[in-house]
Amino acid sequence: MTSVDESGDAEVEPDDDLRNFGETIKAFRKRAGLTQEQLRPLVGYSVQYVASVEQGRRHPSKKFVDKAEEVLDGFGVIHIAAKKLSRRRGLAKWFRRWAELEEDAIALNTYECRSIPGLLQTEAYARAQIRDVPPLATVEEAEARIAFRMARQALLLKTPYVAFSFIIEQSVIERQTGGPAVTAELIDHLLEVGKLPNVDLQIMPAISPEHAGTGGSFQLLETQEHDWLGYSEGQMTGRVISDPKDVSDLHQRYAKLRIQALNPVDSAGLLMRMRGSP
Repeated sequence: MTSVDESGDAEVEPDDDLRNFGETIKAFRKRAGLTQEQLRPLVGYSVQYVASVEQGRRHPSKKFVDKAEEVLDGFGVIHIAAKKLSRRRGLAKWFRRWAELEEDAIALNTYECRSIPGLLQTEAYARAQIRDVPPLATVEEAEARIAFRMARQALLLKTPYVAFSFIIEQSVIERQTGGPAVTAELIDHLLEVGKLPNVDLQIMPAISPEHAGTGGSFQLLETQEHDWLGYSEGQMTGRVISDPKDVSDLHQRYAKLRIQALNPVDSAGLLMRMRGSP
């Protein structure tokens, strides 16, 4: 549920990150001895806008953050709070916990039968995917999501290396999300990522009489403490799986999938044929 004020900016449902940022602004405003009405002309936004930010119902603009930092003498704290907020802005609420776990993982296994995993997407593919899924995102929302997906890909090059395994259904690529040109660029990107020493990229062929992944996409990761967790996602929902029995079941399925999918060399060969390379 959203609403729009006279500035044309949309309000959103509050979440913890937005509330925390709002509380930061409120605390510095009170420290300065200002009411919302008194702050209004100093930052150049309406009282309604200021109130919405403080209540965690609005993503603050960069201009608002910069002005608030300046006029409230934020000692850099407001900018730090905004930076943390921006890192989460491009994330669905249900994915945030898993994204946090990914940042410190030492191994990540992904089976995907719906779309190319975010860690492997090109910007053009991400843009096409976001564009086609209702409810349609605003330009600002779409750019935030794309920026976050691209930023997450730094995990692939992080050192010490994280061990990545990806198993992707051939049909996901053959769907040609975004069209032939986007798909050709995507395949080239997959081939390059597949050359990284810490990445195993496997394709599950379209004809697979034996298939352990019929229950849907899922992920597994190993923490710094060598614990394993799982993750599954559906329409408008996702959950981190910590029960040892459930995680064990996912491990067994992933082990089967790695055997059933083409090995990395044959997967690269298939991608090159799909790309049209000799």
